[in-house]
Amino acid sequence: MQSTSINQRINEQKQKVFSENPEVQLVAPCVLGNGIVEVTNDAATYYKDIFEKSIKKLGFFIPASGSGSRMFQFLQDFLVEPTDENRSLVEKFFNNIEKFAFFNYLPIEIQTNLKNKTQDIHQFISFLLTENGLNYADLPKGLIPFHAYDSICLNPFQELVIQSKSLNVSSDFYFTIQAEYEHQIKESIQQYIDTSIKKVAFSEQEKTTNSFAFTNDGTILLDENGDYVTRPAGHGTLLNQLNAIEEEVIFVKNIDNIQHQEFAEPSTDSLKILGGILHSFKEEAREIVQNPTINAFKQFCKQYNLLDATELERTLNKEQIIEVLNRPIRICGMVKNDGQPGGGPFWVQTNGVISKQIVEKSQISLKGEQYHLMAQSSHFNPVMIALSTKDLNGTKIDLTHYKDDNNYFIVHKKHHGIPIRFIELPGLWNGGMAFWNTIFVEISSESFSPVKSILDLLDTKH
Repeated sequence: MQSTSINQRINEQKQKVFSENPEVQLVAPCVLGNGIVEVTNDAATYYKDIFEKSIKKLGFFIPASGSGSRMFQFLQDFLVEPTDENRSLVEKFFNNIEKFAFFNYLPIEIQTNLKNKTQDIHQFISFLLTENGLNYADLPKGLIPFHAYDSICLNPFQELVIQSKSLNVSSDFYFTIQAEYEHQIKESIQQYIDTSIKKVAFSEQEKTTNSFAFTNDGTILLDENGDYVTRPAGHGTLLNQLNAIEEEVIFVKNIDNIQHQEFAEPSTDSLKILGGILHSFKEEAREIVQNPTINAFKQFCKQYNLLDATELERTLNKEQIIEVLNRPIRICGMVKNDGQPGGGPFWVQTNGVISKQIVEKSQISLKGEQYHLMAQSSHFNPVMIALSTKDLNGTKIDLTHYKDDNNYFIVHKKHHGIPIRFIELPGLWNGGMAFWNTIFVEISSESFSPVKSILDLLDTKH
């Protein structure tokens, strides 16, 4: 017999999944000077210096459960249904095959055949992607070698650990992963762990947060054993893992945004700048709460582009100022928008309150004024965030009190060929951080070189 709580969850999710996808109400894109802080060269030096002098320990929170299958999707598509588009991608792939780090892991016979253009394409793709060979379609993206250095090749797990050492601080790492690959990941990074790395912890998305799957006619989907079919409910499920981290400063970064070491300095500098701004923000906020005044608070907000002007006028008394400054805080790097898919920084109105949010394109109406506002966005979210989950007294904040449960996504996919739909929880840096103090900071575009396709590794920064 179903428990009341499960029935309630099913009914709540069914109501959401068969309603309209929630749309965010944009007010304006965040731009330099109005929502995004511009960091001059002198300011960059200042904040890097603050980071180097003041921050001695931090945590890295790295979502890393995604598989490598999407990186090779064009190869799989070519085998199933060749088109002019995927054929040209396949040609580019094979014409540059020796430039990929994984080439060094191929058997000598296959290497020779690829060089001589005598390798059977179907057999090679099968070797590359299936368990009969390298199994890259199933491996986590973070275990696929990205860069070659003389005689060794490094994967993103290894390179993130190595890059952290250039910050010259004590670091803890918190990776969210597929549990079956934990031993393999640990083994790959073990030789790069030294006294600067105090802790490496692994967790997976909690299955209790999975969403129920529904068919298009409204029926909840059951498997062959009569059990509910569920699906991972997105990055928003990671809020509990983030909530458990104790470090004063936490860096959040995607596993695939890692550069070849020759080009990694801008990324390292950006992290230092974001960390330095976070430290400065909290130090200045502590001074204000000792003797809160409206004028000091307004100047502070202007300096960091913290609040919208109309919201600033509503914050009139000392208690409100203290409450605002004791919220969890995130300093989000933003790069200039060159047309990348994904989220961007906007002023958003929710229940009459205007705030800064990272908004995905899927949350915005694709018609009328909202579409025009989206097109005016000047910056893009690369997911480089410095955050603090403690108040100004160093007390841990319960992050579940600062999320917006109404900010979810409706996902349409297939299960064994059957169209299904389910709910993704509020995204970790969308609705999951909806009521945080948010500062957007322009950082170098050189900090951002994600690998969504294996062909991205042919770009200069790789």
